[in-house]
Amino acid sequence: MSLGLWVLVAAVVAGVVLSVLKTWIDGRFRNKGGKSEDDVERVTSAELGAELGERATLLQFSSAFCAPCRATRRTLAEVEGMVDGVRHVELDAESHLELVRRLDILRTPTTLVLDSTGAVVKRASGAPRKPDVIAALAVAMEHQPS
Repeated sequence: MSLGLWVLVAAVVAGVVLSVLKTWIDGRFRNKGGKSEDDVERVTSAELGAELGERATLLQFSSAFCAPCRATRRTLAEVEGMVDGVRHVELDAESHLELVRRLDILRTPTTLVLDSTGAVVKRASGAPRKPDVIAALAVAMEHQPS
């Protein structure tokens, strides 16, 4: 086999591996992890320009030309309608750069699940699936302060 064919095969294999990895990771919720209760990130209703949910808040960072953001908006709005005490708040990342930097938002859509006090409990980059959103909400609701 010639060198050019080996390079082509390597490029195709790398592309397939990266595509599978992105599909597997995209939209998955992960814990904030590694922080003590004192170091937990919190978001206030003043920063959001909206009230926090009574039980939890789904905070979505979006951008104007983001197709997955529209799908995420629909998913989070459906979950908001299904679960009492949950509020969905969507923020334009470009208009809230200070908050984006503080919360380390690297891409849109990014969804943060906040407990009733505004503490960040879970986060997902990419469009999350509805069952994953509901499971993340359950964790946030269990996380309620005593």
